[in-house]
Amino acid sequence: MGVQGVFVFDCVIHAYNMADANLLDRSDAQQGRDSIVGLGAQTRAPANQDLYPTFAKDWSLEELEDMVFGRSVTDLAMAQTVPIFDWFKDGFAPVQAQYEFASAYPDRVLFCGGVDPSYHGAAALDEMQRQVEEMGARSFKFYNAHIDGKSWRCDDEAVAYPLYEQAMRLGIDVVQFHKGLPFGDQNMEDLRPNDLQKAARDFPDLRFVIHHLALPYFEECCSIAARFPNVYLAISGIVAMWFTRRRPFLTQMGQILDEVGADRILWGSEAALMGPPQPYLDVLWDLEIPDDLQEDYGFPQITEEDKRKILGLNFARLMRVDIPATTRS
Repeated sequence: MGVQGVFVFDCVIHAYNMADANLLDRSDAQQGRDSIVGLGAQTRAPANQDLYPTFAKDWSLEELEDMVFGRSVTDLAMAQTVPIFDWFKDGFAPVQAQYEFASAYPDRVLFCGGVDPSYHGAAALDEMQRQVEEMGARSFKFYNAHIDGKSWRCDDEAVAYPLYEQAMRLGIDVVQFHKGLPFGDQNMEDLRPNDLQKAARDFPDLRFVIHHLALPYFEECCSIAARFPNVYLAISGIVAMWFTRRRPFLTQMGQILDEVGADRILWGSEAALMGPPQPYLDVLWDLEIPDDLQEDYGFPQITEEDKRKILGLNFARLMRVDIPATTRS
């Protein structure tokens, strides 16, 4: 059967705006953008490398809809705001663009808002309220690593905790974090996931999603998720490692299956940066944990039930989304 007919709920896609017009007038803006585009180019599936003339542009809603739904078997997706203003006027996946994408395709796309206390200041809480009440945000995405001394910690009771408290007041119980994978000249240690431990402990009714397995801080990420039942791991962009770093990818998948479990692993494609999701969906559906990794480390084999959970059932449960009786085939 393959991945055809399997319910697929992509937890993270982005309507990016990396066009020149969205760059701030600062000397390192192009370098920051190029580091993001370069990361995609280094890891993108071979079949996706030459599909588009450039990824450093303002992606139209029609292009993104074709990429995610026209060129893959994805059923639902969450368009996530990227509130990084270090080099971009409106962020490189702006709030308005994600909202417009979700509004244009309401049966397929959910809107994830985003704010940053270093840039919104005291208005961050009001902006969260606006995004929920006026735009229908279903979750929030946070990026706490910045340049120019603007980084903040996710366990800072004065800075971060008011964001979590506001989310809960607004009926949001899923908050998401970019960890690892620094951009430009950010300090990579600001992206360690360790600051989510106290937050997860202090807010047991919130579900914390760590994206990208916090690479290169994988061991910390895995340990945290293994010990905190309200922490989930999004393999956003990670499946692309099959094409470039296959052995580390297989080892990491085996380890999170073993230590965290399939119930708290979420599929995410990182379109548009990674191109159409289909090559990565095919890899994940056909995935097997090699015999030697099972024998040497005690990793479990990934089952079809595991794959169905990861590809869509887990995120549907988190977002309280009804699973359609039939899926695309």
